[in-house]
Amino acid sequence: MKLYYSPGACSLSPHIVLHEAGLAYTPVLASTKSHKLQDGTDFYTINPLGYVPVLELDDGTRLLEGPAIVQYLADQAPQKNLAPAHGTLARYRLQQWLNFISTEIHKGFSPLFKPNTPDDYKPIAREQLMKRLEWVDGELAGRDYLMGEHFSVADAYLFTVSNWAQHVNLDVSGLKNLAAYRERIAARPAVQAAMKAEGLLK
Repeated sequence: MKLYYSPGACSLSPHIVLHEAGLAYTPVLASTKSHKLQDGTDFYTINPLGYVPVLELDDGTRLLEGPAIVQYLADQAPQKNLAPAHGTLARYRLQQWLNFISTEIHKGFSPLFKPNTPDDYKPIAREQLMKRLEWVDGELAGRDYLMGEHFSVADAYLFTVSNWAQHVNLDVSGLKNLAAYRERIAARPAVQAAMKAEGLLK
């Protein structure tokens, strides 16, 4: 397998899951600025949408969209318990979290990264994002992870996107449950390995 990634982008989530699952893969750096690979290949020929992550299987099939990719990876290593079994209510809870993180948090950050976002809209975007993160903080009360006692692919995704707060001047220091949760995730060897692979940790 190949994982097309950009350091610190949402592709860090499947990068973490690959390490958690212990799956063999080849990382391929794809610049989100130039949209080129290191060998000069136009990334749009890999993903016409131009963004990461992309998971390329050994037969050349490509899977797009982080929430789909992380579930696929979890299912390749079921013994790691990174996702509940298909057809169980717990699996739908996982999908609920992945959808929430994708649409309410991941996309909530988007206007804060875009240089053409009007300045008067950014405070509105920050306020909405904080409301969502405050709700997550409440949900984490008394839980080690989003799904309870066990780390899941949803945790890899939430950890990845919540990292972005520091880059857009979003002060989340008051969210104590989220802060403790992020420390737990950051301490995991697979998370550190993925971050080191992306040059995010020394």
